[in-house]
Amino acid sequence: MIIIDRALEARAAAGNPVRVGMIGAGFMGRGIANQIINSVPGMELVAISNRSLDGAKRAYTEAGIEEIQIVESVGALETAIAQGKYAITEDANFICQAQGIDAIIEVTGAVEFGTQMVMQGIAHRKHIIMMNAELDATIGPILKVYADKAGVILSACDGDQPGVELNLYRFVKSIGLTPLLCGNIKGLQDPYRNPTTQEGFAKRWGQKAHMVTSFADGTKISFEQAIVANATGMKVAKRGMLGYNFTGHVDEMTNMYDVEQLKELGGIVDYVVGAKPSPGVFVFATHDDPKQRHYLDLYKLGEGPLYSFYTPYHLCHFEVPLSVARAVLFQDAVMAPLGGPLVDVVATAKIDLKAGDTLDGIGYYMTYGQCENSNIVQQQKLLPMGLAEGCRLKRDIPRDQVLTYDDVELPAGRLCDQLRAEQNQYFASEKVLATVS
Repeated sequence: MIIIDRALEARAAAGNPVRVGMIGAGFMGRGIANQIINSVPGMELVAISNRSLDGAKRAYTEAGIEEIQIVESVGALETAIAQGKYAITEDANFICQAQGIDAIIEVTGAVEFGTQMVMQGIAHRKHIIMMNAELDATIGPILKVYADKAGVILSACDGDQPGVELNLYRFVKSIGLTPLLCGNIKGLQDPYRNPTTQEGFAKRWGQKAHMVTSFADGTKISFEQAIVANATGMKVAKRGMLGYNFTGHVDEMTNMYDVEQLKELGGIVDYVVGAKPSPGVFVFATHDDPKQRHYLDLYKLGEGPLYSFYTPYHLCHFEVPLSVARAVLFQDAVMAPLGGPLVDVVATAKIDLKAGDTLDGIGYYMTYGQCENSNIVQQQKLLPMGLAEGCRLKRDIPRDQVLTYDDVELPAGRLCDQLRAEQNQYFASEKVLATVS
């Protein structure tokens, strides 16, 4: 049901737009800025923070905004907002703290910095829209606990494939079917890709080579499917997901899965390489009512037991503002963890690693991420991919071996590590309480 456009039109007519601050002004941030400024009535992007002011300024100027004010304090930002001026700053804390901002779009892709900003925003009772699956998959469940206590919405965003999957999942459930698989369609999967191999593609599209690498080496899709699992109660069928190669249409894949296994696991998240319609998403679901199965067959969905639903595209930054409107106007998260984590992303050696090495970041040369069910992650003390950057290796690790906490020394003083430990303890305690009661 489409109601967001009318609700935003009403805010525009009332002269009361939803006021948004954005943290991060890279390739995707610039697209979001352009979309809000030029295509979303009833919403204003009042402030942008970026590590370089030039990047923040570029996001505004590319969207057609020429009069921009640099602010160097929370008070200056609040004054700019009150006067209807567009503001930029190097200090993202100002956006988290300023009055007059309804919601924050966090689009950095960074785990530690993103953690700090999300916690700041929650503390100052801002709704948070994360275009940061890396952060969400690492400590999203405990961030959701803090957001709930503060009475604000913490949400992943529409437009990215996980959000599109959740929209489709909710639709399928709403018409009475039981979703058993949420799937993501990829064009390429090679865990050994690195920024050197992806440099040409990145330059062609004006993106960063390490970001493009995280798509190609499977890390990004692992983060994305982990947050889908945590928002639906699903798991993975095996470490790394099944990840079939299939060149036909996803409608033709329904007989490739064991329905009983899917039911036993409570549904799974997965991906397929090469299928159509790329780069869309799909949901496979069942229906228990034979009368309704007859209708589904009549409506060309086949005889079952799995029925295929798909969205043939995902439009990234075009749909992010709709996520903001859902949070602010309807208190509806596009996607958020149901509780404790069910699927994590674990760090895996991309090359032979040597003792004493310091691990580089997501989408670089040393590691890639794989999905694994969280109970196994806890039992085997596996190292989350979102925490791997900056860790120092205690021993040699051969290529394709998954890293454990025992293999590394964590950097000192990171908030993301503290919250990960808190998340482990919090949800372990919840399980104990549930068992006792």
